[in-house]
Order: sequence, then structure tokens, then C-alpha cells
Amino acid sequence: MSASLLAAAIDYALGGVDWVTPGLLSQPTPCRDWDLAALLRHTNDSLTALHEGLATGYVSPGRAGRPASGPDGLAMTFQDRAAQLRAAVQTGGQHDIAIANRHVAAAVVTAVGAIEITVHGWDIAVACGQQRSRPIPADLARGVLDVAPLVVTGTTRGSQFAAPVPVPPQASPGDRLVALLGRDPAS
Repeated sequence: MSASLLAAAIDYALGGVDWVTPGLLSQPTPCRDWDLAALLRHTNDSLTALHEGLATGYVSPGRAGRPASGPDGLAMTFQDRAAQLRAAVQTGGQHDIAIANRHVAAAVVTAVGAIEITVHGWDIAVACGQQRSRPIPADLARGVLDVAPLVVTGTTRGSQFAAPVPVPPQASPGDRLVALLGRDPAS
């Protein structure tokens, strides 16, 4: 299930990256203190680490991959790295992945990747002014909400995730997901 969830997250995020233009790179994002360019650099680094882990079983410390060049480079790099990750997800085994001095199950790494890519895909859509036309699909959001407790804990809350934003009980799964991760769905 985690592999299909990660593949769905990649598909969703790629749709948002299609809206990125050089003129939007300085736009603010729901990620505090990050503009769209910084968010894309971060997400590109995450895609690189996820790909490396799933393809090789090991994530090199501090590895960020090759830098993007030119104003369109960040979006093109995202597309390239997302395609590489998709291939690794389709062919990757269910082995443990070595990260620093720990071994993490591939299912946990793919769950973390699904959360990261889905929510940052939404952040990209917000920065591009497309969040209304690019809501998180309900099935994807429900799947990510199911695995979120593995990653969003008391320990990670504050250092990696902002405090949850209250939403009404009838909120869509996508709105509940972004609110859980400290984003205002009405952004």
C-alpha cells in the first residue's frame, strides 16, 4: 500500500509543478519563511533522498543532488527526480533502508515520502494560486491520513510540523490532512 500511496503522491505533486513559472519562484508558501524556490529546492532534495534509499537501500548523509540551473531548473529538476523516484517505487524491494546509523523499513520510508510529497505538492499549488483547482484527491488524502500517525508525533510536532489547524468535522480529507500538518486549508 505504501508504494501505491507514494506513486499517487508523486502524480498529485507533478500536476502542481506544471504551474510553476520563473515569475512565481519568489511567491510565499504555507511553509514558514520559504518562498516557492526554497520549497522546490527542499522537495527536490527529498526526492533525491527517497530515490536513493529505495533504489540502493542507503541514504547518504547530507546528499542533495545536483543543483538546478536557470529559472526553470527547479521545476524541471522536480519532474526528473519525481520520475526517478516513481521508477524506484515500481521496482524497489521491501528491504530496510540505512539512514545514518539506523535501519528503517522501506514501507516507513515510502509513507514518509507520501506525506512529504503530498503536502508539499499542495504547498506548491498554493504558491502558484492553484489550490482550488488542485485539491488533494480524497483517496490520496485518506491514505496519507492513515499513515500520518507513524510520522507526526509529539516529537516531530514543532520541529517538523506546526501545530494542527482546527477544521470543521465535515472538512474534506485533503483539508483535514493539511490542517493536521499545520496549514490553513483556506490559504
